[in-house]
Amino acid sequence: MCGIIGYTGYTDARGKLIKGLKTLEYRGYDSAGIAVFNDTLNEVIVAKCEGRVERLDEKSKDIKGNTGIGHTRWATHGGVSDSNSHPHKFGNVTLVHNGIIENYASIKNQLGIAGKLKSQTDSEVVAALIDNYYHIGSDPSEAIIKAVREIKGTFALGIMFDDIPNVIYAVRNVSPIVCCVNDDGAYIASDITAIGEYSKEYFVLPELTIAEISKNGIEVRDFQDNKVDVKMLELDWDINNSSKKHYPFYMEKEISEQPEVIEKTIRSRIKDGLPDFSADGVDDSIFTECENITVIACGTAMHAGLIGKHLIEKACAVPVNVYMASEYMYCDPIVSDKTLVICVSQSGETIDTLEALKYAKSKGAKTLSIVNVKGSSIAMTSDNVIYTNAGPEIAVASTKAYTTQVAVFYLITAKTALLRGCFNEDETKSFVNELEKIPQAVDDILQRKDEIHHLSQSLLTAEHTFMIGRGLDYPALLEASLKLKEISYIHSEAFASGELKHGTIALIIKKTPVIALLTQEKLMSKQISNIREVESRGATVISFVKDGLQTKDINPDFILPNLNDDFMAIPAVVAMQLLAYYVSADKGLDVDKPRNLAKVVTVE
Repeated sequence: MCGIIGYTGYTDARGKLIKGLKTLEYRGYDSAGIAVFNDTLNEVIVAKCEGRVERLDEKSKDIKGNTGIGHTRWATHGGVSDSNSHPHKFGNVTLVHNGIIENYASIKNQLGIAGKLKSQTDSEVVAALIDNYYHIGSDPSEAIIKAVREIKGTFALGIMFDDIPNVIYAVRNVSPIVCCVNDDGAYIASDITAIGEYSKEYFVLPELTIAEISKNGIEVRDFQDNKVDVKMLELDWDINNSSKKHYPFYMEKEISEQPEVIEKTIRSRIKDGLPDFSADGVDDSIFTECENITVIACGTAMHAGLIGKHLIEKACAVPVNVYMASEYMYCDPIVSDKTLVICVSQSGETIDTLEALKYAKSKGAKTLSIVNVKGSSIAMTSDNVIYTNAGPEIAVASTKAYTTQVAVFYLITAKTALLRGCFNEDETKSFVNELEKIPQAVDDILQRKDEIHHLSQSLLTAEHTFMIGRGLDYPALLEASLKLKEISYIHSEAFASGELKHGTIALIIKKTPVIALLTQEKLMSKQISNIREVESRGATVISFVKDGLQTKDINPDFILPNLNDDFMAIPAVVAMQLLAYYVSADKGLDVDKPRNLAKVVTVE
């Protein structure tokens, strides 16, 4: 949930570190710091502070040197403070750390260093442990390996030694580190967005190997001191796309990119009007040999899985279970070699999803992951991977990553239905043809975003909001509700409309905002009855209705494009994304960086 950046080379390190940390802000953080080797003083100088990178930039302006590491911290062990910020320095060792060290307390007691520590973090204990094994002039890799063999948990470490100028060492377990080089030097980061501008080619540091990063390049060795050949990856999106351009917030920019990225995601996987995963290397057998499907994901990605469940069960008659990744391993799931497990994660680093994936594989399940980042931990662990082609998503609240995940589920549904004989070829082509209409439908909504902006004004002073829908509308509203609460801080809950009378309607009082979604034709009359139930209790209803479903019984506040009912999930959510965005922006909140949240969740 934190960000790491490192550079060593021929130019100023501080500028590159600050720039990299600003790029990593979207991951979520509460403090920041850098450490730079000063050749004049012959030591590592640390500057760190609570708050934003801008404050660190001011605080560190006098720091000079060509080698350094930087960090944005999201507090876990120890509160938000200058002293708990990274980097941490103990003796001759300075480091930055992402992850969680589970046995840090016992290591602290073993070393007898409680009185010497300057912070409350598990990370400083790791610095002390490495320093315990390191002596000036000895082999730094040996000290790192000894320390790593003692610690339990997840970690990505960037390490510097006072007596080894202009060299950075890196090691990881689960938590990611990516590396690249160019003519100016060598770079490491927790996320390719921080260093992608320096090289189109990069590699993911293999787990439990040591990288020695110098201005001449990067050498990777295993714990037996054997050279490791790394797999080079190519950055397939334009790094300029990670700038805001003319938009006030990344979230608005990313909402606006959805027609393009949805089309890109589906276009590359349609051949002669039929779904085709051959370019992804996904064999047809995983869709035909499974007896059931389990979707594992967190938050927004889980909501995409709920849409997938609706589609697959309806079209393919295959049972689909959707699990919160954080609960999956602890509820004794039924999994076998006849289970297809689909893991969904924007970053491919979500720790709960990764651990659940490993568990499912250990039980013999076939695995397929839907992710957005090449070389990510989930991608490398999974048997099969489908990349969403969404490009960099910087805003913490996911928008285009979600809709491209849903688009992949439409493709999976069509492919599975065709292979299992649930659709013939003509029916499959008809399904795919409807899918291909989604980008235009989304663009239609974006062209009318001012209408949604107008509707958002009625929510600015709300403390509570409810959302109601039936059938496919319900999981779509789960995502819509999450968007509203996470960026506007309005308490929002989504409910299947028919469940209102079983308790929730007790919360409806005069002027309570209720957002009603109506896109499912066969459920229209029942949904109207549920709207009348809340209106009779004084609720203020805002209705989003599919074009063609308007009747004298409902006066739509916003008309959605007309697609087949099963394809309305994406257009409906895009409209709700805009609603949440305008509420947050007009309340003067930081839309891209909502409080307490992180983009990449790498701690359980």
